Amino acid sequence: MSAKPSAKYALITGASRGIGRACALRFAREGWHVFLNCRSSLDELEEVQEEIQKHLPGDCTLVPGDVGSPADVRQIFEKIYQICPCLDVLVNNAGIAHMGLLTDMTDTEWQRLLDTNLSSVFYCCRSAIPPMVTRKQGRIISISSMWGTVGASCEAAYSAAKSGIHGLTRALAKELAPSGIQVNAIACGVIDTAMNGWLSPEENQELKEEIPTGRFGTPEEVADLVWQISHAPHYMTGQIIGIDGGYI
Repeated sequence: MSAKPSAKYALITGASRGIGRACALRFAREGWHVFLNCRSSLDELEEVQEEIQKHLPGDCTLVPGDVGSPADVRQIFEKIYQICPCLDVLVNNAGIAHMGLLTDMTDTEWQRLLDTNLSSVFYCCRSAIPPMVTRKQGRIISISSMWGTVGASCEAAYSAAKSGIHGLTRALAKELAPSGIQVNAIACGVIDTAMNGWLSPEENQELKEEIPTGRFGTPEEVADLVWQISHAPHYMTGQIIGIDGGYI
């Protein structure tokens, strides 16, 4: 598949559902060529592809794979660079959650969470950055969490990974600023996605009552913020932007 010479290109990791899906549709709605990634929800990823190709002015290419695996990421970017010379925007969205006491967490669970939530950001950035540096432009936006800022009980590993994204974002922004590349992250509050599906109706209501806006955020609201940051002034870099309904 080849893209239009004038197209803009974005890679969205974890694009099969929730925030990633909303981001993919948002960019495609603006006529962008979107690379759609996920690890295992391929049927849902193909549904996103179908919606874009049938109903939106943009285009898309499936690049499935585990972004927590350096080998998979290399293959993903080989496919991307067969279609375009450089990404305009990289959206690091892939993530998983883990609830439970830290002392009950296995080595495998810990490693899997770090690979998916934090190492994936490193691997994708490492592959995306060289052409951006050559071109002296590009945007990297990572989807993080408010728990990366304040921490959450029984989500220690998740909080640690998201805090790692914040540190990586701030440091990488300084490293890449001379090359004209902006690096920012979004610290999401409680967003209405499948990741929160474990909540009972009672827990759901109690949590909403703790949020000043009285509701969960929507994936579309986060996607709109991603779009805005991808077009923000070049001087805005190294920022952790919260979208949490006033929770913290």
